[in-house]
Amino acid sequence: MNSFGMKLRFSTFGESHGKALGCLLDGVPAGLEIDEDYIQSELDRRKPGKSEFETARKEADKVEILSGVFEGKSTGTPIAMVIYNTNQKSKDYTNIKDVFRPGHADFTYFHKYGIRDYRGGGRSSARETAARVAAGAIAKLMLQKLDISVVSGISEVAGIKSEVFDYERAKSSIIYALDKEKEEAQKEAILNAKSAHDSVGGVARVVVKGAPIGLGQPLYYKLDGVLADAMMGLNAVKAVEIGDGVLSSREYGSENNDTIRLDGFESNHAGGILGGISNGEDIVLNVYFKPTPSIFKEQHTITTENEEVDFALKGRHDPCVAIRGSVVCESMAALVIADMLLLNMGSRMDGVVRYYS
Repeated sequence: MNSFGMKLRFSTFGESHGKALGCLLDGVPAGLEIDEDYIQSELDRRKPGKSEFETARKEADKVEILSGVFEGKSTGTPIAMVIYNTNQKSKDYTNIKDVFRPGHADFTYFHKYGIRDYRGGGRSSARETAARVAAGAIAKLMLQKLDISVVSGISEVAGIKSEVFDYERAKSSIIYALDKEKEEAQKEAILNAKSAHDSVGGVARVVVKGAPIGLGQPLYYKLDGVLADAMMGLNAVKAVEIGDGVLSSREYGSENNDTIRLDGFESNHAGGILGGISNGEDIVLNVYFKPTPSIFKEQHTITTENEEVDFALKGRHDPCVAIRGSVVCESMAALVIADMLLLNMGSRMDGVVRYYS
């Protein structure tokens, strides 16, 4: 499937080394001010080639709006956006034309479809996520009208964990590090892996601030379930935690319960969600990325003709995909929250009556 969401639904298209990629976003209410400079700034945060901690592939990722916007505002019709690829080096992948790259989707895509686009992985490439960021930027513009924000940063790289979560500071960090005391060690881990022709994994921490009570559609469209679905649908993501996540399985109920007073909850172990519905606290997610599978060490694999071979990959790849991945997590969280806000508008009859009165 290439679409996501219910009331606010988007579909993406395109491949890593195709002519372009883009998205179609349907369900945006008419009258939303569409700030194209803001949309571009979000894409700039995700775009490759900004530093030695990312792939050397340089793409402008210039977004072009094709429909759904008139005189700077949404018209209520589908918003189509396109981003042209300008820096493909498809020849870098000719040596893997008939070889499955370990850790990649080459093997499963080929066996599912019987055909493969070996140029950078085609549709399975993380390049596709640029379209998600474009859609997510419009979702963020919607959330801004309700004073809801989504922030993120890198909380862990190669097992080096942050002890401080400073989201404002992360905006100015080249690796979006949340803890300035851990940043240099995290950078060193990335560069050491890169110089050894290897890669490292990392964890993105995403927080939604200002979400109202009541978002989520039980039982089969729970807020935490859809957020997890959104994150697990991203390339290289292997696990998602809501609130305390795994830690909660090791605690007593008396430790894990978020006790309540008239002025609110006294803690937030639940990560802002109870019974699949937002409780008004910050919504907190930890998203775990595996090491980038594109490494330059010689590895064992097989060919499309089932022959065992040893090969070394060529090309341009992120030594830690979690860095740029954190921006995409933010975008997906914004899309989920915006979708849930629209879905929630009809949850109570008095609200429907107020709207139509």
